[in-house]
Amino acid sequence: MDRLKDKVAIVTGSTSGIGTGIAKMYGAEGAKVVVCGRREERGQAVVDAIAEAGGEAMFHFLDITKPETVDALFADTEKAYGKIDIIVNNAAGMALKDGRVDEISLEEWDAVFASDIRSTFYCTKVALPYLQKNGGGSIINIGSMASCSGDLGTTAYACAKAGVEMLTQYTALQYGKQDIRCNCVRPGLIVTPENESKVPDALKQIFLDNIEVTRYGSPEDIAAMCVYLGSDESAYFTGQVVTVDGGLNAHVPTVAQFRAMASRTW
Repeated sequence: MDRLKDKVAIVTGSTSGIGTGIAKMYGAEGAKVVVCGRREERGQAVVDAIAEAGGEAMFHFLDITKPETVDALFADTEKAYGKIDIIVNNAAGMALKDGRVDEISLEEWDAVFASDIRSTFYCTKVALPYLQKNGGGSIINIGSMASCSGDLGTTAYACAKAGVEMLTQYTALQYGKQDIRCNCVRPGLIVTPENESKVPDALKQIFLDNIEVTRYGSPEDIAAMCVYLGSDESAYFTGQVVTVDGGLNAHVPTVAQFRAMASRTW
């Protein structure tokens, strides 16, 4: 398995969840992986797991709300590995307060945007000179199905992730002629070791009733798409938002109810 052989990849927010899944699969596919986040102990555990599986990785501290740590991450990665080929902008502040428009304060709105779109913009901005020096590369932004349509809460998060999608398209257009590709992966319900106990069974069932396959997603489902987007296999693929959600958003919203009635949706 060497689809990413000799490539150097930074995966932000890779000390848990989807980011860990991406980092481990990247390591298994031959990339030199920079695992980064705020929790060194957990990050080192991911590095150790990659090494035990025969891969190569290192940990670097990163707080995506502090630009100086982003600057240090890229400079130290180049110093360690000589180049940067792939950046996966995965880190986001999922635990930040959110809600309906009338419930969110301006400060709470700004905190979500600082974590979920400002940070992706800055990581992309810092990455570009390194990718240009390298003669090209791949930027992969992690979006969310929250930006597909309106919902009853998570207003700021959804709006920020919608911004990530537009940033993806602008980046792809502006730097494509320099062989820099930029794509966005939009996950559906992804159950991770960290969140499985927090997702109520009733919520899981609602999703399963609407997902077109027989299960909800795992970090490995997102990682597999990110491997493709980071590899040379996707050399002609850029500026795209790819939804990986088991078909959840590929049908009209009444499908589950009509299926339960053994009826068509009309």
